[in-house]
Amino acid sequence: MIDFSATVAAIATPPGKGGVALIRVTGPEAFAVADKCFRPSRGTPLSLCPPRTAVRGDIVDGEEVVDDGLALLFPAPHSYTGEDTVEITCHGGLLVTRTVLEVILSAGARLASAGEFTRRAYMNGTLSLTEAEGIGSLLEATSRGQLRLSARESRSRLSQALSALHEELVLVMASLYATIDYPEEDLAQLSREDLTQRLTEAQHTMRALLATYKTGRTIAEGIPTVICGRPNVGKSSLYNLLCCEDAAIVTDVAGTTRDVLERTVALGDLTLHLSDTAGIHETEDLVERIGVERSCAKIEESQLVFAVFDASESLTDEDLRLIDALRGTSATVVAILNKWDLPHADMQAVEDAFSHVLTLSAKTGDTAPLALLVRDLFTDGAVQVGQDAILSNARQYASLATALEQLTYALEALAAGVPADVACGDLEAAIGSLSMLDGREVSQEVVDRIFSHFCVGK
Repeated sequence: MIDFSATVAAIATPPGKGGVALIRVTGPEAFAVADKCFRPSRGTPLSLCPPRTAVRGDIVDGEEVVDDGLALLFPAPHSYTGEDTVEITCHGGLLVTRTVLEVILSAGARLASAGEFTRRAYMNGTLSLTEAEGIGSLLEATSRGQLRLSARESRSRLSQALSALHEELVLVMASLYATIDYPEEDLAQLSREDLTQRLTEAQHTMRALLATYKTGRTIAEGIPTVICGRPNVGKSSLYNLLCCEDAAIVTDVAGTTRDVLERTVALGDLTLHLSDTAGIHETEDLVERIGVERSCAKIEESQLVFAVFDASESLTDEDLRLIDALRGTSATVVAILNKWDLPHADMQAVEDAFSHVLTLSAKTGDTAPLALLVRDLFTDGAVQVGQDAILSNARQYASLATALEQLTYALEALAAGVPADVACGDLEAAIGSLSMLDGREVSQEVVDRIFSHFCVGK
């Protein structure tokens, strides 16, 4: 069991050699710990220095000067964690950083666990659970879209939208309870018609939020994507183009790629979990056959398939078999007519088979048209990432969907004219689901799982 009343410290910058490193200390004894190991140049104890002001000084272990650096004080509650916090910046060498951390731990702090700073912020009310999840996503971002989705303004918009829904339902329920408890006193703030109208508006808001999940999930999680085709149509050239480097060997020899190559890449604002597969064809070679089997398995697991065809050559029997095979996939298929910079053959069979066909030269072209097409296929253009409140993970979606279902039951009860306490029960359940969504009421297991993905120092 983690003791969240203790003062903790951790290195907040990535491990390795750098210009500077930052060590964060937070908890009730943070200032006292810092006073033991940081000696300001002006002679004033660090705890008496002005808050949020960089103080130059020596980092000491007893009387030994370990390093010199800067320290900033953030008194509670005006800090990231909501507790007294000190940030000490030292030189960024591996040994000096580790030594400074050891000095701080010897002064009375313990080493923070993974994600403990953000978890303390959530526990102390400076962050909602959805905001904390957004910070976790920000740390893992690999595309500009993920950065926008996880930015502070985006996190705040979702938290504010959920808080407004919660407050609205609480107000309606309070009015319903007043009707139940004091039927003769007319203490209800809202009439039955007003209650129905406000709950209907809340229902519309929930549905609009749920509709953002397609876009939020796509941006947050990325799209499992497979490049497939017969040998030597340019699959690896497309893979290298998307990776922005020579990640796969490209030769004129058919069958150069014999296994699945995988890389996470950014395509516009989206992230692709990209797999370059072995050419799909009949072969007696054992190694090639295993590669083809893995290629077929990857297609089954994917959400997006780039089916590559050599537009400079007539379609072969292997191309036609691939077209037939892809008709049954549940993934979205984009047919890519590669080598379009060369004189091209008749590709009508490809255009007839697939709804989404793009011409490209993987060796000389750019990915902008492909990025626009994938964005239109996998996101909702009405949702403005960075400006709208957006759901981005399955936990959020499931909690809000449950709240909507329970709210709908309450509305149906009011419309049927049944006693108000029936609607109250459903409404209270909806409020409980919202409370689980933003962390007002959530199980310890869920909290543990969310913060288990954080790094030490955050």
